[in-house]
Amino acid sequence: MSALRIDANGLHYRELNARLREVVTDARVTHIDLDNVYGQRYLGTDLHRAVQIDIHGTPGNDLAAFMDGPRIIVHGNAQDGCGNTMNGGEIIIHGSAGDVTGHSMRGGKIWVRDNVGYRVGIHMKEYLETHPTIVIGGTAQHFLGEYMAGGVLVVMGLNLAPGERHIANFVGTGMHGGKMYLRGEVDDYQLGKGVGRVPLDDADHILLHTLATEYAALFGVDVQTIFSQPFVKLAPLSLRPYGRLYAY
Repeated sequence: MSALRIDANGLHYRELNARLREVVTDARVTHIDLDNVYGQRYLGTDLHRAVQIDIHGTPGNDLAAFMDGPRIIVHGNAQDGCGNTMNGGEIIIHGSAGDVTGHSMRGGKIWVRDNVGYRVGIHMKEYLETHPTIVIGGTAQHFLGEYMAGGVLVVMGLNLAPGERHIANFVGTGMHGGKMYLRGEVDDYQLGKGVGRVPLDDADHILLHTLATEYAALFGVDVQTIFSQPFVKLAPLSLRPYGRLYAY
């Protein structure tokens, strides 16, 4: 046995998660298809084995929270809180994702083909060689990368026309670590206090090419299209943006 299908039609999220946890404990299972998913929450939460889970439908909030190992492919959209405090593994979303995607994410990668909601990447963090990554093909709403403490956040804006500005305001508010890259136009007034533009170096170009190549392979996009517009790099100007406000 290597592949297994579970029909989620009519299953309460607790029942479906219990079934999923039971299946994942069987080392013979390497691939799980979840059919007819309709808003069930917490799918993939706290799973710690390298198994691929294909979700057919729309998973509910907190998909893959605390996950460490599996590869989850969503054939559709994901709701809020996707990858909440995720430790490792990979989430691939063939659609859009909701608010607070990657909340306090600590490792692994999240790939979103289209758009995301508000406060995506809030309080992402990293430790030593563990660098969480979120790559978004479309655009994001306000407070992108809020309080970001580490990791990599890329917003490609592939749905924007040449010269069209990103829609997010308060980008990087409270950001004190990590790196953020936006492809396309963004005005200074859209940036949060304490974050600024910095030049891209060779390491940035290598990282962006690697991530763009992987995104293109996942979603069938031409890499040259991605690099038809330049990227802007945003980074914190201070490690303690609110030090005086809270400490003095």
